Amino acid sequence: MAALILVLGDQLTATLPAISDANKSTDTILMAEVREEATYVKHHKKKIAFLFSAMRHFAKSLRDDGYRVDYIKYDDVDNAGSLFDEVKRALETGRFDEVVCTMPGEHRLLKSMQQWQSVLNTPVSIKEDNRFLSTPDEFSEWANGKKQLRMEFFYREMRRKHNVLMDGKNPIGGKWNYDAQNRESMDATHQVPKHSSFETDEITKEVLALVEENFSDHFGELDGFYFAVTRENALKVLDTFIDERLENFGQYQDAMVEGKPWMYHSHIGFYLNCGLLTPKEAIEAAEQAYHAGQVPLNSAEGFIRQILGWREYVRGFYWHFMPNLKTDNYFNNTRSLPSFFWDAQTNMNCMRQCIKETQQNAYAHHIQRLMVIGNFSLLTELSPEEVQAWYLLVYADAYEWVELPNVAGMILYSDGGNLASKPYVASGSYINKMSNYCKNCGYQVSKKTGPKACPFNYLYWHFIDKQRDKLSNNHRMAMIYKTYGRMKEENIDAMKQDAAAFLTKLSKNEEV
Repeated sequence: MAALILVLGDQLTATLPAISDANKSTDTILMAEVREEATYVKHHKKKIAFLFSAMRHFAKSLRDDGYRVDYIKYDDVDNAGSLFDEVKRALETGRFDEVVCTMPGEHRLLKSMQQWQSVLNTPVSIKEDNRFLSTPDEFSEWANGKKQLRMEFFYREMRRKHNVLMDGKNPIGGKWNYDAQNRESMDATHQVPKHSSFETDEITKEVLALVEENFSDHFGELDGFYFAVTRENALKVLDTFIDERLENFGQYQDAMVEGKPWMYHSHIGFYLNCGLLTPKEAIEAAEQAYHAGQVPLNSAEGFIRQILGWREYVRGFYWHFMPNLKTDNYFNNTRSLPSFFWDAQTNMNCMRQCIKETQQNAYAHHIQRLMVIGNFSLLTELSPEEVQAWYLLVYADAYEWVELPNVAGMILYSDGGNLASKPYVASGSYINKMSNYCKNCGYQVSKKTGPKACPFNYLYWHFIDKQRDKLSNNHRMAMIYKTYGRMKEENIDAMKQDAAAFLTKLSKNEEV
């Protein structure tokens, strides 16, 4: 039998069973740049360019290794436009007896694939994605019967299962989590190592031209393309992070500095999520660096927790709660995204910096995403559907399985608390503590009310007031509501009025 093996743009890993089990003499690998996947949301130009280039380089590496590869470029005249239609067109040649896929990262695509066998009248097998360190079934087994699904406890199970940073049955150092040591701000004069970037080869240049021609109306900039598009270069990014950044990653992982988008973060999410790197090798590299005395425990543990803990957790959470997760709207928020989410034209410097850097790089680190843009999105009652689409399209490491739990559960609390124990909201003082953004802002973070007051200040208390019926019984919000109960009525009224005026301007798309 000859198999048609479909490889998606986020499955660029030669050790996937669908690829490694292939018969090089008879089977054919199908890869396709299709309109349906590139445009169902208007993905960032750099995101499309990165994935198309990585796909083309991966196809070349497979051919060099002796595999048969049918590769459909975006501008091929006979491009069928969707993955299903490309599979159907390949089957019509009569060359294949079966279709082999790997479990995709999106619920909608899995549901579609599960119908292919009956529609195409051809055997279709969907193999497990072996790059993850847990399975959706394993997560659901852990989750069933629990009142709260806290990542910390799942993370501990994963540490035990994979024997990572363990001393027998106990965590090395005696603690599971060193997050308390990882919240330092950074002085603006601090010199951060240069982030990894790579020259564009002919394949990438061709892709950049294609994206410029076909996706000119999409968000973001193409200039300054920096991505690794091969496994070899992705490994260099990981090695450079371990050697140059991991030592200081822990203490500065939450810090934000104007003009320094890369900080001490690893920037490997792009490559983990498309398959050029595997989570296991990233975890092992950090663990080895700790045991070699190269990095402190808080940095190694903090980095490993993001992969072995959070990344595995959100994937399991996604499959456990879909499809409802996509439509949950606990606070019934409906306001449309303001225009400055697309052009960064706002007097709020924190928002301006984070959105501008997202435009430029298709990247922002997790605190920028969560505690600046995400915090604003929840406080201003933006539509979960629109916010989810925005996060999915603007970041080059965003795929629905990882984006949706983070946005719906962590940022917007639209799932009502299945993921987070409380909404992640804060006033301007948090942003001022963790960044230098407030120094160059059109508002004053020290002011609570009035035309020059930081909008985060009065929006925060407006949120606390408006949602007290849903949140006042949350034990993690008890201190906040005690503080709120002691506030003077005239101060509450002033903040409500300022919030109402701001939200009205936002709805009218007036400058804020």
